[in-house]
Amino acid sequence: MPEWADPDIGSFHPQFNAVDGCVDRTSFEGSYKIENGKPLNPLGRTGVTGRGLLGRWGPNHAADPIVTRWKVDAKGAKMNHAVSKRPILQFVSIKRKDCGEWAIPGGMVDAGEQVSLTLQREFSEEALNSLDAPATERAKTHERITKLFKSSGLQVFKGYVDDPRNTDNAWMETVAVNFHDESGFSLFIVLQTSDL
Repeated sequence: MPEWADPDIGSFHPQFNAVDGCVDRTSFEGSYKIENGKPLNPLGRTGVTGRGLLGRWGPNHAADPIVTRWKVDAKGAKMNHAVSKRPILQFVSIKRKDCGEWAIPGGMVDAGEQVSLTLQREFSEEALNSLDAPATERAKTHERITKLFKSSGLQVFKGYVDDPRNTDNAWMETVAVNFHDESGFSLFIVLQTSDL
């Protein structure tokens, strides 16, 4: 069993509906029921019991940064759509190496970690490949990303996620925050996938 995963119920007794040590076992959906020592998915049965492929019994918290900017031309002027005449919004997505599907760069909130840190960490790891870049490039990238993520991000969703890994006793929840790059500084960041 991976070190980040909960053991089987019976071998330990977590505090559900509470912060249990460093692990936040509260749900964004409110209190959830416990039956036979196991948390019950607040949206109902899935047909699969146990923890399944998820790391935690009960809610498994994730963070999804949605980084956007306006499309600009070579002179830096906003480009408008030919038909609607509205500015064209671009967003950062990643192509997952494991399955080839497109996704928003995001990931699991580590035990004891604030969601705001997870948003920046996951974006850096997944979209910027910051773990493999040379030290000077990592420092420049870190400075730019820190500036963007310190701006007032707009929370666009917080709650239960319909995820194929959900079970009767473990489920995904996320916080999705939009960070809009009005200045366009991310134009100077080379994006590439990393740990997927």
